[in-house]
Amino acid sequence: MKTIGFAGYSGSGKTTLIERLLPLFVQGGLKVSVLKQSHHDIDLDVPGKDSWRHRQAGAHEVLLAGPGRWTLMHELRGAPPPDLEQQLACLSPCDLVLVEGFRHAALPKLEVHRMAHGKPWLHPDDPHILAVASDVRPPGNIPFLPLDDSRTIHDFILDSLHLQP
Repeated sequence: MKTIGFAGYSGSGKTTLIERLLPLFVQGGLKVSVLKQSHHDIDLDVPGKDSWRHRQAGAHEVLLAGPGRWTLMHELRGAPPPDLEQQLACLSPCDLVLVEGFRHAALPKLEVHRMAHGKPWLHPDDPHILAVASDVRPPGNIPFLPLDDSRTIHDFILDSLHLQP
């Protein structure tokens, strides 16, 4: 599986960019997964439902299976969260994984930046950033990808990761 990260501050447009890129990759015949890091506690379950009750009773994992999708809930119960590599290993095989978050991970990434947020650039301090997708040209010699040009960003990712659609 090839991976590329999307690094940027909250509100920079990482999720929106990934949402615009996914159909382009899928239309090109690629099987794509997304790994999204959250800094908040996650609970997709509904209190009182059977799967929630199983977790509350102490289950280590609960796999909830339905006719259209399934989800696996793994309780850490005080253990440290898995690192990026461990989380990637949980995914089914695919052609490409788009990783949102994990800003400090050592994986190829695009910096997503909006000038209006007034946040500092990430690329000067991160050798893993391949290019910047932004609404303004970044300082330095790093490749610039206009944030609203999904096709150019899509093509850059394919070329950078040597993926053939």
